[in-house]
Amino acid sequence: MMQALASHSRRGLVIQAILLIVIAIFCVFPFYWMVTTSLKTQVVALESPPVWLFEPTFSNYTEVLLKDGVGRTLINSLIVAVSTTLLAVLLGLPAAFALARFEFRGKKDLWFWFITNRMVSPIVLALPFFLIVRKMGLMDTHIVLILIYLTFNLPIVIWICTDQFRSIPFDLDEAAMLDGASQWRIFRSICLPLAMPGVAVSSIFSFIFSWNELMFALILTRSNAKTAPAMAVSFMEGYILPYGKIMATSTLIVIPVIIFALIASKQLVRGLTMGAVK
Repeated sequence: MMQALASHSRRGLVIQAILLIVIAIFCVFPFYWMVTTSLKTQVVALESPPVWLFEPTFSNYTEVLLKDGVGRTLINSLIVAVSTTLLAVLLGLPAAFALARFEFRGKKDLWFWFITNRMVSPIVLALPFFLIVRKMGLMDTHIVLILIYLTFNLPIVIWICTDQFRSIPFDLDEAAMLDGASQWRIFRSICLPLAMPGVAVSSIFSFIFSWNELMFALILTRSNAKTAPAMAVSFMEGYILPYGKIMATSTLIVIPVIIFALIASKQLVRGLTMGAVK
């Protein structure tokens, strides 16, 4: 009986290992294909069947960075993503704290309005935003992308951080008030440090959305404020697709996100699981 159970357990572990390997290959292979294609010449990239062994070249990276101006678009993406994330966190944290710790008239309606703002499809707002931005003369500027991305990132910060603040016991607030602490002191010194996992998670989501967003960057920018995703799409114009340059640009776009996610991975997992078990 024990041998049968042990054999069944081993088979289960083997099946789980095989499934994990298949899932890992399925997830990693697109990234592998992107990187290897970025190291191929146009002739090798168009070979059929695909060439798996080849002499790598960095000419695609040199060309997109030095000739096509991808480096400038990466800087634009960094400016927009970092600015949007900072503003979303600075504005969203006080709002989340107020929604979590205070009762006031219209609180439920305000909460519903924040959540539904995130649920609106961006494509519905594309034409109105374009007309408003053109009327105001703000086409091809960083501030336009920052403000538009802020409208989508702010609800994320408020949503996640409100639940994070709610998980903090009210007894801590009462003890601090007995010691003469103000609401600002309670927020800054007690609740905010305890809510840092939620802050980290919402910051990651905001940064990734702002970094990867394509539609508004493509519609509302031309050259000065063009972001890296919009630049990658611009290579697809014409009859000849430069696969190496497209994949090189895509790799340069993905690398900062991977680095940022790896650095914040501990906080991401901790923030997503906090409150799941009480």
